[in-house]
Amino acid sequence: MTKQRIHSPDAPAAIGPYSQAIRAGGTVYLSGQIPLDPATGEIVAGDFEAQARRVFENLKAVADASGLELDAAVRMTIFLVDFAHFPIVNRVMAEYLREPYPARVTVAVSALPRGALLEVDAILVG
Repeated sequence: MTKQRIHSPDAPAAIGPYSQAIRAGGTVYLSGQIPLDPATGEIVAGDFEAQARRVFENLKAVADASGLELDAAVRMTIFLVDFAHFPIVNRVMAEYLREPYPARVTVAVSALPRGALLEVDAILVG
């Protein structure tokens, strides 16, 4: 099986030895996105909701670069530093996806790269 690297200039560049996404067959695996502004490489200013929107914008940009829409997501994992933000991430996620929503796991973690409040990854099939 051949792996194809997916890259979008509208999402932050990888900050380590990984790709923004990889296509393997008809499946696209999106790396976790934190709320980095692709123009500055810095965490976006603002509250948790601003960070969540940036994360989903980053995921959308990489999904678009793959030729699929974010709605092609069949699985997502959400990592939260504070589970009190759970209702906000649900609301923001519902703005970016349509039913049927992907299967999902939400995990509370002690810390994320660069002090982010959340990280989200996704698996797309199309």
